[in-house]
Parts: sequence; C-alpha cells; structure tokens
Amino acid sequence: MTFLVDAQLPPKLAQWIATRGHSATHADDQGLRHATDTSIWRHAESMGATIVTKDEDFALRSIGSPSGPPVVWLRCGNCTNAMLLGWFDTAFPEILRRLASGDRLIEVQ
Repeated sequence: MTFLVDAQLPPKLAQWIATRGHSATHADDQGLRHATDTSIWRHAESMGATIVTKDEDFALRSIGSPSGPPVVWLRCGNCTNAMLLGWFDTAFPEILRRLASGDRLIEVQ
C-alpha cells in the first residue's frame, strides 16, 4: 500500500510506515508543505496513496466524495512523536485490514 503523510504529522511517521514494507512519503518530501488540501488530495489520488492526516477537512471531503483517495484520520490530539508512533503501531494492523477491505475513511481514536 502507498501512504501520503500530511504536513502536520511528523516525517518519522512516513519513515515508520516504510519500515513496515509499505510505500510512504511525507508531504514535505513531495513539495506539499504549504499546499492546499485540494492539491494534497489530487496528489494522493494521482499516486494511488492513502492520506494519513489529523485534518478533519480530509475526513469531511472523503465523506462527501464518492471517489478519491482513502483517508486515515488520526484523532490522537497533541502528543510526542514517540507516543504517536506507539499509538499508530497499535492501530496499524486494523488500518491495513480496513484499507484492504475497501474502507475509504478510517477514523482512528
């Protein structure tokens, strides 16, 4: 699977996903640090990527759009990178399972 990690999340999350055998890149690495949500959405769509984000706007866009990239909406609040990665590690198997089953919006709390 391919993932695009949104700019407000740490680049370490993209690196973490990549070490689990998936293609992952951070918005910064794609020149999307200050891009609009629409630009990020289109970029993810063009690369066949799932957007990983804390931004509710992507979740709302996913609900309102019959097509487009899947969205993993992280609802963990502010935390350290270590806490985020530990939390994501616990949720990742279920995220992968749901993406494989065709879910387009995965809200992780």
